[in-house]
Amino acid sequence: MTLQPQIEQDFLKALKRGDKSVVDTLRMLKAAVQNKKIEKLMAKEAALPDEEMVGLIKSEIKKRRDSIDSYRQGNRNDLADKEEAEIKILEKYLPEPLSEDKLIEIIKNVIGELGAAGPADFGKVMGAVVARVKGRADGQVVARLVKEELGK
Repeated sequence: MTLQPQIEQDFLKALKRGDKSVVDTLRMLKAAVQNKKIEKLMAKEAALPDEEMVGLIKSEIKKRRDSIDSYRQGNRNDLADKEEAEIKILEKYLPEPLSEDKLIEIIKNVIGELGAAGPADFGKVMGAVVARVKGRADGQVVARLVKEELGK
């Protein structure tokens, strides 16, 4: 099942259970999806591709992480805890992240395929690696590992 129908189904289950935190979080996500559809001039019934859904979910998680920092600085731990709970709910819909070992393996394969020789090839390698991992790894981690491998 694709992500959007899964989220809709989980939303309805949480609504029936009376799970307010899940309902609120998924309602917010559904609104973000709807806004994205409007932005792309898509039909209301059409489903966003999973790649776009993953990007949207990651964007929502990033917003919450930024809010957590602000709340902690303002001594609003109650709100920060609420944001952390929302992050946990949203993370359920993301693909399983790759381990660093698997990432290094992918990076080495890409370097070999492209014949990359050093730091000057960073952009080429980075683009190919990001295309292969498709949201299953943090971009900063990928960049760090690519720099390390090209620096050897």
